[in-house]
Formats: sequence, structure tokens, C-alpha cells
Amino acid sequence: MALGFFSRLKAGLSRSTQKLSGGLSAVFTRRKLDDQALEDLEDLLISADLGPNVAAKVIDSFRSSKFGKEVTDEEVRTALAEEIAKILEPVAIPFEPDPTHKPHVVLVVGVNGTGKTTTIGKMARYYGEQGKKVMMVAGDTFRAAAVEQLQVWGERVGAPVIAGPPNADAAGLAFEALKKGKAEGADLLLVDTAGRLHNKGALMEELAKIIRVMRKFDETAPHSVFLVLDATTGQNAMEQVRVFKELVNVTGLVVTKLDGSARGGIVVALADAFGLPVHMVGVGEQAEDLRPFSAQAFAQGLVGDDIKVIDRETPADNGENKEGASPDAGQ
Repeated sequence: MALGFFSRLKAGLSRSTQKLSGGLSAVFTRRKLDDQALEDLEDLLISADLGPNVAAKVIDSFRSSKFGKEVTDEEVRTALAEEIAKILEPVAIPFEPDPTHKPHVVLVVGVNGTGKTTTIGKMARYYGEQGKKVMMVAGDTFRAAAVEQLQVWGERVGAPVIAGPPNADAAGLAFEALKKGKAEGADLLLVDTAGRLHNKGALMEELAKIIRVMRKFDETAPHSVFLVLDATTGQNAMEQVRVFKELVNVTGLVVTKLDGSARGGIVVALADAFGLPVHMVGVGEQAEDLRPFSAQAFAQGLVGDDIKVIDRETPADNGENKEGASPDAGQ
């Protein structure tokens, strides 16, 4: 039987889990939580991409509650999962299209290669299965592959894709798509965008133009701006959030590629540093491998706890893992 989503999440966090779990076992084999142990733990958390700020918060909590006590690695793992979940819970906010906006426009941004186009296709599938009428806009017009990939997703999930010729005006496409979505009563309009961060000025101008032109039709659009981040990039994700927050008003994050090579600790660092909602996470290339973010499941998976919730099959997974790999695995 195919693995459930939480099993794949746990497997996807294996790189970070091995680093944390192995380190904890080495540091805490029935020893007192003294200054040296806390210092070793802090170094371990930083090396696992949780970052110095999160590490300091965890150490302060451990110092006030467990200092001087004899602990095992199991006890430390359990306490660490609780501390991580506390940081993640405020940002674990599922996204639901606002029914007062028809359509609810989501501008999807991010560096090329993070999984924007794939994420849009998977979101169309996810919300389409919930009965939402979804439309997609192939706004990364400088990459023919992105347009073609989104069209493939549209065929797979039964969602229309608004596309133009190569190098078409992305703002004009978004404007026409918004008009069409309004006329047809769409619930959700997902707008793909370019991600040429090496040309920051041109990218800022293009994103600003898309927003400006859409607001000629609906002054409230876009209603959400999702930044897609690749979990394998580790600390580089922090800089991407900073830059895109300068370019546009990012309202939430989607973290992709939480596979065996992921540096999952970065999600905790992002939550602590920016406090932006983490709406969804992707754990693989299958169409169903994008789901709402769960703070508890992520924290438990990250530290390697064998909690039943990690291995629980969800209804959407039962017998559905039959689709092939994503047509857009790299983008």
C-alpha cells in the first residue's frame, strides 16, 4: 500500500532528522543537562538549520525547565518537538479562498527552480477536489517550458489555463484572466510569475505592473501573494523571503521539495524570523504531495519521534497514489 502523506513527510525530513536524532543520541545518553550539554545542543540545532535565534530560544526554555536534571535523548527529543511546535503553530494557517472575492486572486512568486509552476498545478488539484472552480495564468511568459508545464497541469486537473504567445505581456494576461474568472464565477485564480532574481530591478517592475494592471479591474487584487521556497536551499531561503518581501507584499509561504535531501529546520527558522503563514508543504513530485502545513506533524517528524500521527493514512491518500511524477519536477 502506498505511504500516507505523513509517512512521506517523515521520510522527506530524514536528512534533518538523522542530523538531529543522531546528535541528540550522542549528546544525551543519560546525562545531566548542564552548561556543556546545552552548548552541544545549541550547536546541533544551528547545524540543523534551525538558526541561532531559534536555538537560543530552545536553550533558554530548557535551561529554565530542565537544567541540572538527568535526561535521556528520548526525553530531549520529546521536549524539543514541543518547543518547535510552539514556534510553528502560530504560522500553520491553512489557506482558504475568500468567498467574498470571485475569484480570489493568488499571485505566486519565487525564484525559478523552487517549484512555482508545479505548486500552482498541485494547488489547482487540491482546491478543485474541494469543489472550487480554479483557473490558472501562465504568467512566466519568458520560459516556454513553464507555459507548457502549466498547460499539462491544466489538462490533468481539469482547470483552464490562460496563456499567450512567447514573451507575452504577463500583466495583460493576468488582467484578461481576472475578467474571465469574474465572468465565469471562478473561486480561485492562480497567477504564475517570472522568478529572475538575478535581474531584481526588472523583476520588481514586472510584478508591480501585474498588480497595477489587475487593480484596474479589481482594486483589491491580488488578494494573496504566495512565496514558494525550496527546502533544499537551507539558509538561502531566508534571503529569498527578505528580497521578495521588498518586491511584493508576501502574505504566505509554500515550502516545496521536503524530500530526503531537504533541510527541514529552515522552516522553523523562517517561522521565527518572519512570522508569515506557512500554508502548504510539498513532500514529493506526485500530484497529491502538496498538503496544508501541520505544526505538530512537522515538529514530530523533524526530531524523529515515532508518533502515530506521522504514519496515519489520510482519506485523500487511500488508493490515490497512482499518478505519475510531476510534469514540472524542476520548476
